[in-house]
Amino acid sequence: MKANRLRLEEYIRKYLELWDFYGVIRVVGKGEVLFENAYGYANIEFGLKNTLNSRFTLASVSKQLTAFAVMLLADRKMLDLDRSARLYLPAEMEIDEAITVHHLLSHTSGLNNFYGFGHDFLNGYNRLDYSRTDFFQRYINRKPTTPPGTAYDYNNSNYNLLAWIIEEVSGEKYEDFMRDQVFLPLGMTSTEVDDGSKVIRNRSLNYVRDFDAVVRSPYHNEKFSIGAGAIVSTCADLYRWYEGLRDRKMLSQQAYARFFQENQNHYCYGLEHHRLYGTDRYSHGGDYWGVSTYVQHFFEEDLSVIILSNNEAIHQYRLGQVISDILHDVDVPDPTKPEEVPMDEGNIEIYPVAEGSFARRYSDQIHPYRIMENEKGEKMFLGYAKKEG
Repeated sequence: MKANRLRLEEYIRKYLELWDFYGVIRVVGKGEVLFENAYGYANIEFGLKNTLNSRFTLASVSKQLTAFAVMLLADRKMLDLDRSARLYLPAEMEIDEAITVHHLLSHTSGLNNFYGFGHDFLNGYNRLDYSRTDFFQRYINRKPTTPPGTAYDYNNSNYNLLAWIIEEVSGEKYEDFMRDQVFLPLGMTSTEVDDGSKVIRNRSLNYVRDFDAVVRSPYHNEKFSIGAGAIVSTCADLYRWYEGLRDRKMLSQQAYARFFQENQNHYCYGLEHHRLYGTDRYSHGGDYWGVSTYVQHFFEEDLSVIILSNNEAIHQYRLGQVISDILHDVDVPDPTKPEEVPMDEGNIEIYPVAEGSFARRYSDQIHPYRIMENEKGEKMFLGYAKKEG
């Protein structure tokens, strides 16, 4: 293990020499901290650096916590995972009655997915004042695109609805239920739900790149992320969360079996499952403006890997995979950055690395962007067709 720790430290050092990472990385095996360090700024304006106690927006890492809260209610016989979700939602939320709670948890509801280039949610609506009713009617209350239970489609709407189910069934606000029934019982005293306006001490602000400048990430109202994101936490608290899942003390064994059961596309409930290195890995990441997060749970080996970032410089999935590879004696090549092909346009956010292939200048990615052709023979780039003339 000592040799692996040295390899891990060396790889992370070389990787972060390539990318301007803000955040914290923590690796714990069998109760021993194998790697732990904080990098970059929590607040550039005041020159405040990230520390091991910094609190980060989790983005979609939040989903496993929401899913667990639903399992608590199911274990208490307050809802049935295999019955229509409509039974547990407010009366005005009349989704297709064939959609069960299980379908929401496993991203197999078939609900319309409005997160994409062609929708106005990310381009403006989520910066407006929050109205649950208007949000539901405008973006979620649409005919399913596929029959419930037939196809996997990762969709934040599923977890928005789960948060509203938690509120309806428990009679409490989502943030209150999460605090009292999940966070505090596990000792997660630095974890809370962000409502978009509360002051959260020790929180790291999120930053993005605008060409060669570092700027604050675009504003969005966190209320629209309820259930699917919006939880703020620390590496230490997420390790307590890992311990809670590992020790299985809060749910019945039947409920834990259902929580960790793999459904379509390796998805369980708020976690992905893969069989690697002869053991089970449960993981999930989070991506949003200025947010890059990733956790890996190896319960049989008692290994926890946590990456929290308040900028977008690294590819957290690549780094997380390499960390677990090194700890499992897999040889990994040294980190590299794509070599730039010279061009006349100067310093732009993406640069050519081969003909028709481009890489981001300031953040890591596994595959370069490519110019493709659609079925009409039109040149396509990032979902857009080239306009002639």
